[in-house]
Amino acid sequence: MDHGNVIVRFIGVSFGYDEEKPLLDEVDFSIRENAKIALMGQNGAGKSTILKLLTGELKPKEGGVHVRAKATIATSLQVIPREQMADTIREFFARAFKVVPRSLDGLIKNVLETVNLTAPLTKQIKDFSGGQQARLLLAYALIQEPDILLLDEPTNNLDKAGIEHLTSFLIMYPKTVLVISHDADFLNLFTEGVLYLDVFTHKMEQYVGNYFDVLEEIAARLERERMKNARLLKEIQDRKDKVNFFANKGGKMRKLASKLRGQVAEAEEEMVDVRRDDRTIRDFVIPAQDVIVALATLTSVKVVKDHTPHLVPVNITLRKRNRLLVTGPNGIGKSTLLRTLAEGKDKGAVIGKDVKVGYYRQDFSGLDFDATVYDSLESVMAMKSNEKLRAVASEFLLTSDLLRNKVGSLSEGQKGLLCFARFVLQAPGLLILDEPTNHINFRHLPVIAKAIDAYKGGLILVSHSPEFVSQIHVTETLDLGELKV
Repeated sequence: MDHGNVIVRFIGVSFGYDEEKPLLDEVDFSIRENAKIALMGQNGAGKSTILKLLTGELKPKEGGVHVRAKATIATSLQVIPREQMADTIREFFARAFKVVPRSLDGLIKNVLETVNLTAPLTKQIKDFSGGQQARLLLAYALIQEPDILLLDEPTNNLDKAGIEHLTSFLIMYPKTVLVISHDADFLNLFTEGVLYLDVFTHKMEQYVGNYFDVLEEIAARLERERMKNARLLKEIQDRKDKVNFFANKGGKMRKLASKLRGQVAEAEEEMVDVRRDDRTIRDFVIPAQDVIVALATLTSVKVVKDHTPHLVPVNITLRKRNRLLVTGPNGIGKSTLLRTLAEGKDKGAVIGKDVKVGYYRQDFSGLDFDATVYDSLESVMAMKSNEKLRAVASEFLLTSDLLRNKVGSLSEGQKGLLCFARFVLQAPGLLILDEPTNHINFRHLPVIAKAIDAYKGGLILVSHSPEFVSQIHVTETLDLGELKV
């Protein structure tokens, strides 16, 4: 694709929510018209902050954010704001315009076709599945026909068909796209360059090429830097040993020792500041509550077809070490089944008496966003222990500073790690996991899958990640799409 002039430029941009802890430090980069760029970086590096600076929601402390005159920007967020969940489809899309066009219904119909979704305009947002809400978020951005499309984790909650449809659309989209995503295969299919934001240096690096080529380039650079540092360290130690030897000899030997000290200082200055890649969480164990009774019994489930729920009989009993995988296309009722089971609102899906449930909700709405991270962890502990709480928190990269922050201030990836830290402290008898790979850095996923597979309690899982599911020994599958209604 022919890329024109620069449409976005960051010049010396510095920003931080806390004056003493900068998030961005003199960040410089540019994006040309019609480019498809991936924005990479560790959890909490500030990727979503970059998007907010672009839209003007945030202002830089120093430097400038320059967007081409009259260029329009629209963002597809990770989740629909809670205050908009009661909106109807029509009300939701009306928010995208300062002046609501008379042709709004027609525009909605066209944009829903673009994201492969059909729905009545009077249906409320809260009644859509997570995957359908992901499509609505994309449609909300597209209906504005922006010159610059910003996508924040757009594949979260999407099934395979949804991801394929989105990928095809982005390849053909004739304007500028900036994407944050942990889905490497998705990114590699359409991106032409990468912006890498480092959480430790707070700097931005820019690379040209497809996603996998850039990853190889970064890995090769890291290896070269490590090799250079290893050589310099050897030289430094050798010279230090000589300094110690000659310094005690007196006369000319002392002058030689002084010269060697200078060489040591020069070599230390040459040391490359090797990028510290993401720390991967260590192997962990989710303790299981010792329960004799059946953990959960399902005698019926609601299957949604053509936006109409149908009650279908089933016969499933979960006990310890049973792992039930619930599958089906977006909107079929998977998340609804998990939610009504966890909340005890479905007579056909019942949790056993006194069974403790660990519930991972795909939108994290089960967390108290106003509580501190510390209080969120402590609330699930049967026996309070500051030492144990902090030890578990550190295993999930929740530092002492983060423990004092409110849950709502965490990045989506950090909220996901918080959920797993809570499971470790809670020791549930039944885990209910609704898209547990959402927002989690791909480096952590094999560790999490290993812990789930080793978990001795019962498990009910919904996931659109075949690679993740393949690492867990599933004992039974309930495909809602195959049930006869």
